[in-house]
Amino acid sequence: MEITPRQLELIEATSRLLTTSGVNGLTIKNLAKEMNFSESAIYRHFSSKEDIILAMLQYLSENIDERLSSTPKTENPEDNFRTMFQEQFSFFSRNSHFAVAVFSDGLMEESQRINEAMLKLLGVMMKHLMPLLTDGQQKKIFTNAINNEDLVHIVMGAFKLHMFKWRLFRFQFDLIQSGNKMIDAVLTLIKTK
Repeated sequence: MEITPRQLELIEATSRLLTTSGVNGLTIKNLAKEMNFSESAIYRHFSSKEDIILAMLQYLSENIDERLSSTPKTENPEDNFRTMFQEQFSFFSRNSHFAVAVFSDGLMEESQRINEAMLKLLGVMMKHLMPLLTDGQQKKIFTNAINNEDLVHIVMGAFKLHMFKWRLFRFQFDLIQSGNKMIDAVLTLIKTK
C-alpha cells in the first residue's frame, strides 16, 4: 500500500481522534479541525471517513506484518513467543492512538468493509502466532492438551483483553511492564509442566 506522508498524517490524526472522541466523534469536520485543514483538503486525499479508516487498518496490518516478519527468530518457541508480544506491546506503547483503532468494538458497527479489514488485521496476527505455537507444541514446550486453533484464540483473547484494559485506564500504566507480566502468565498456562 502506497501512503503519502500527508495520508499518513491523516491516518494518525484519525486514530488520535478515535482515542479522544470515539467513533461518533470521528467526522470529516472534526478531522479537518484536528489537522487545521479545510474539509475539501481532506477529500483530496481520501474520498470518505470509511476510506480513511480502511487505510488506517491496512496500514496497521502491513506494519504489524512487516515488524513481525523481520523480528529475529530463535530455535526456542518460548523466546519467539515472548519477542512477538514484546514487539507488539512496544509498538502500541509508542503509538497508543492506534490501540483504539485496533481494539475498538465501535468500528465493527461502521461497515462490512471495515469488518473485513479488521478480520484481515486479526489474520495477520494469527499468521505469525499459529506457526509459533505449532512449533512449540511439536517441540513439547507448549501443551498439546489444547488444539492449536483454540490455543491461538486463548492467547489472542488474553492480548486483546490486556490492550482493552490499558485503553480503559487511559493508557496510564506501563504497557511494556504489564505486558511482560501477561506474557509470563500466558506462558505459565500454555507450557508443558
